[in-house]
Amino acid sequence: MSDQKYDSVLVGYAEEPRRDEQGNIVAWTVRLKDHEMTEMVQKYTTSRNEQGQGGNLYLTMFMSKNGKACCRVFDPNSEAAKEKRAAKAAAAPATDDLPF
Repeated sequence: MSDQKYDSVLVGYAEEPRRDEQGNIVAWTVRLKDHEMTEMVQKYTTSRNEQGQGGNLYLTMFMSKNGKACCRVFDPNSEAAKEKRAAKAAAAPATDDLPF
């Protein structure tokens, strides 16, 4: 088993993507029940800052290793997401409050 931490949760399988004549994906759909939507909004919505920014829900459509269409939702409360935020904050330069 790998020790890899994920910042997303698998929502489930999506419908097969529609493709054009060249084989490019032109549309992809995922169907969610109302209780699934409510649960995702309660659990996985990003926090808002002082300016009111945030409150987002990030869904990602992808193909699994065995070729199935899938959907995942970003989990801002996961260990991997917390570690990424901490690393980003540590890498940010310190700001001085000097006017020059």
